Amino acid sequence: MRGVFLDTETSGLDPFVHVPLELAFVIVDLLSGQELVAYETKFQVTDEAWLSQDLTSVAINGLTRKELDNGVTRSQAAKEIETLFSGYQVTNDQAFFICQNPSFDRPFFSQIIPAYRQEALRWPYHWLDLASMYWALKLVHQQKESPFGLHVSKNSIAQTLGLAPEQSPHRAMNGARHLLSCYERLIGFPAH
Repeated sequence: MRGVFLDTETSGLDPFVHVPLELAFVIVDLLSGQELVAYETKFQVTDEAWLSQDLTSVAINGLTRKELDNGVTRSQAAKEIETLFSGYQVTNDQAFFICQNPSFDRPFFSQIIPAYRQEALRWPYHWLDLASMYWALKLVHQQKESPFGLHVSKNSIAQTLGLAPEQSPHRAMNGARHLLSCYERLIGFPAH
C-alpha cells in the first residue's frame, strides 16, 4: 500500500478564485516506510491569477512572481505526475492521498489534474487527513481529559508528538515532509 503525502501552496484560499503555485508529494510504502519517490514543482501563473492573489496566503508561502516564472505549466506537471503515479502504482486499490487538510489541497490538485481524469486513471478516491487520525487516536487513548479541546493544526500535532514546527516560509516540499514526519511519529510503519 502506498501513501502519497501531498501539500500545495496557493495564491489564496478559494479554489474558485485562486490557483496552485507549488505542489509537492512524497510517495511512501506504508508498510515499510520506504520513500519511493519525491516530486515538487512550481507553476507559472498568468498576470490575472497573480493579481488576484490573497496577500496573506502569498506572505505565508513567500513565493515570488520571479520564482513562478521559472515554473512549469499545469499541463506539463500533469504529464509528469501521471507518469510517476503510473510507475509507482498509485491506484485506488493500492494507495491513499494523505494531507493535513484534504478539503484545501484536493480542489487545488484538481486544477492541475481534473477529477474526471483522476477517476479515469483509477487514482485514489480517498484523501486521508492527519488531523482526523490524531483526533481519533486521542479520543480512543485519552483517559482523563476530553479530546474535544484538542488543537489539530499540523504544528500543534507536531509539538504534541515532540517534533519541530514546519519551517517558514511554508513551501510545499517542507509541508509534505513535515506531514510525513508527523504521520510516522503518530501512526508509524508496521514493518519499520
